[in-house]
Amino acid sequence: MRRGPGEALLRGRRRAPARLWVAVAALVAGTIWLCSSSSLGLTRGASYYKVQDVDVNKLWRTADSNGWRASSAPRSYWPPPPTESESNGYLRVRCNGGLNQQRSAICNAVVAARIMNATLVLPELDTNSFWRDESGFVGIYDVPHFIKTLKYDVRIVMSVPEITMNGKTKKLKAHQIRPPRDAPITWYTTVALEKMKKYGAVYLTPFSHRLAEDIDDPELQRLRCRVNYHALRFKPNIMKISSEIVNKLRSEGHFMSIHLRFEMDMLAFAGCFDIFTPKEKIILMKYQKRLVHRERRIIGKCPLTPEEVGLILRAMRFDNTTRIYLASGELFGGKRFMKPFKALFPRLENHSTVGPGKLEENTRGLAGSAIDYMVCLLSDIFIPTYDGPSNFANNLMGHRLYYGFRTTITPNRKALAPIFMDREAGRAAGFDERVRQVMFNTHFGGPHKRFHPESFYTNSWPECFCQTNARNQADRCPPDNINDVLESQFQGVEDMEELKSANMTDSASQTEETMI
Repeated sequence: MRRGPGEALLRGRRRAPARLWVAVAALVAGTIWLCSSSSLGLTRGASYYKVQDVDVNKLWRTADSNGWRASSAPRSYWPPPPTESESNGYLRVRCNGGLNQQRSAICNAVVAARIMNATLVLPELDTNSFWRDESGFVGIYDVPHFIKTLKYDVRIVMSVPEITMNGKTKKLKAHQIRPPRDAPITWYTTVALEKMKKYGAVYLTPFSHRLAEDIDDPELQRLRCRVNYHALRFKPNIMKISSEIVNKLRSEGHFMSIHLRFEMDMLAFAGCFDIFTPKEKIILMKYQKRLVHRERRIIGKCPLTPEEVGLILRAMRFDNTTRIYLASGELFGGKRFMKPFKALFPRLENHSTVGPGKLEENTRGLAGSAIDYMVCLLSDIFIPTYDGPSNFANNLMGHRLYYGFRTTITPNRKALAPIFMDREAGRAAGFDERVRQVMFNTHFGGPHKRFHPESFYTNSWPECFCQTNARNQADRCPPDNINDVLESQFQGVEDMEELKSANMTDSASQTEETMI
């Protein structure tokens, strides 16, 4: 395995006893995993469907795992995080963007702290600029669970500590740095680390997409998965509401979730204006003036309209009894665009209509987005109507892949564009068959190779997966007792630190007695 500079830094910190190292080397490591995929489902693996082979009812089941399962535990020697005395300093980050962009930033912050041998201060969320939501990390995520889950990986504290200088006690001031976008590991082990050692703490802001996704170290990539799919758990009240919504939706059978990205910011970003009224165009053109709708649409850059989503589902032979949960912000154009969709599929719900009582005072808030995320994660089928740039959809596709290869239907907007344009021009012959040819030419959430520009957060296969009966050694699932190994290793270091502290106390007492 090729070692990146971050791993080299980690390997320089061997504190475990020799006998423990032998045990870890022998066991290699184990696996942390969520639900494995159902043995039901279609035999498709990473291959693609042919239209004539498709029974749409089978899409309600999970995709064929082909023997793969989620596994994000370390598979090589993984030393415990530094103790307080061994840490290079404190890392603060301020995550900006929407809930899921911030989620990725939190994962990157943990990895950055690991490669810098630093103590991570609980990440800060940018909640005011867009969300107008003051809840922050502690209001959205289960903090004790976050810290406990990552205790073998990084040391996490709630805030930068106080220091005493010249008889005065004050908080250690973190030196602020603006990291470059997609910064390589070497930036953290040189520039950032140098400042951390000089000042004792650094504050990286803004912290969105500030660590390269392509890291040539599978252990660090697996750490990202441990953070994203295990440590980042929403608070109990959010999980409870999400569970109640899912139970209500599933009480009558299967349900699908759809992320409609037909919102003002995305439409303005995409430059897709032609379907709007002159007044609506003026609003959108305040943000984007240079793009031509037809050109953008033909290359697949325009979000699907609600009606187009309905026509796709009908062409795929989903019937109008299908129960659909809509996750979206405020739709631009409102009821005018939703009316044709609702005529095709009347059983539409969202967290306000199916949620228990008055869900949130501010439906744009982080809690509303978190609930949408969980309902979409647990739905039988998920359909993202615009997967780039859409951190919500991209992260969900990756989470559903990890959470048992749950069926995801991803429309190819570029391939669909000429079909819809022909229909609008009166050339509707063969429309349903043409749509099916596009829609069934996909992996439907099964394991598949990641190709640029697909994000690691959208597809962490194969780094965060393993095969029980794999031919390739690198793909084999290690033993299941990794937690015991890591706990022993972690406890060994804790005991050593306590012994060291006790010896220092005894030494100090002896010195005092001598002085007396």
